[in-house]
Amino acid sequence: MEELLKAAKLARTKAYAPYSHFFVGAAVRGASGKIYTGCNIENASYGLTNCAERTAIFKAVSEGETQLTALAVIADSPEPVAPCGACRQVIAEFGITTVLMANTGGKTCTVSSEQLLPWGFSKTDLPGKDKHHE
Repeated sequence: MEELLKAAKLARTKAYAPYSHFFVGAAVRGASGKIYTGCNIENASYGLTNCAERTAIFKAVSEGETQLTALAVIADSPEPVAPCGACRQVIAEFGITTVLMANTGGKTCTVSSEQLLPWGFSKTDLPGKDKHHE
């Protein structure tokens, strides 16, 4: 996890946060062992902002790696920074089992994705095929 945290710290330096000035970095490890990084990217239309966690995950997926194992996220916050609800859902979608949350002051907290999102929505919640469409 130390390698992931180091990568997340570096990714944080690339954050585009001219509005909030809240710089976040994330790194996710694929089953292959490769690490993908991401930072938060803000937009003047705030709803179009993308979080560091999703940037890293989407980068991994866009490069063909959908089996992801662990994620680290870091920000300059009083306590270890936690992923937002949207990121928690994406973390669950790709089966990431371990999430390391950290702050730039050296505090960390490691949790499971189940602890982050105990009742997450998944493909098992989707209805089966309608008989009229088979």
